[in-house]
Amino acid sequence: MEGPSGVEGPAGARPADEPVWIALPPGLLKMRRLLLVVWLGVISLAAGLLPGLLAGPAWAAFAVVPLALTCWGWVMIDRNWRSWRYAERADDLLISRGVLWREETVVPYGRMQLVEVTSGPVERHFGLASVQLHTAAAATDATIPGLDPAEAERLRDRLTELGEARSAGL
Repeated sequence: MEGPSGVEGPAGARPADEPVWIALPPGLLKMRRLLLVVWLGVISLAAGLLPGLLAGPAWAAFAVVPLALTCWGWVMIDRNWRSWRYAERADDLLISRGVLWREETVVPYGRMQLVEVTSGPVERHFGLASVQLHTAAAATDATIPGLDPAEAERLRDRLTELGEARSAGL
């Protein structure tokens, strides 16, 4: 296998400067799919039931549109979930996401001002938490959604520790 520098290396070997990417846990995919089915299921029921009762049974075919959106959304949620990943490097944190438009955010540890772990009621039900990074520049604020709460707390503690160590040298 040839690395980015053009040097041949053993199979499976990773160059020292290449980040080790960590994918999001499958709990986030389950949560998003459940929310999709619940919301579009309710919309599908309303789209079929209301016109069917008010205008006649043929109008109940409007329920097909939300059902088709549910099928399409099921696949798109999977593709979006697979696109999210993060990597901790020596001086910064990388966050990568996006299917059509790939976006990679680099947050230097020394620029981090606040690292939050948040978890709403639905996330708590699925045993998930999000890590949100705040910097002086609002454009570089970043979020890693759907982490295991223990991993989110570990990441918060590590990023805070690295941020304090890097900013002390400024």
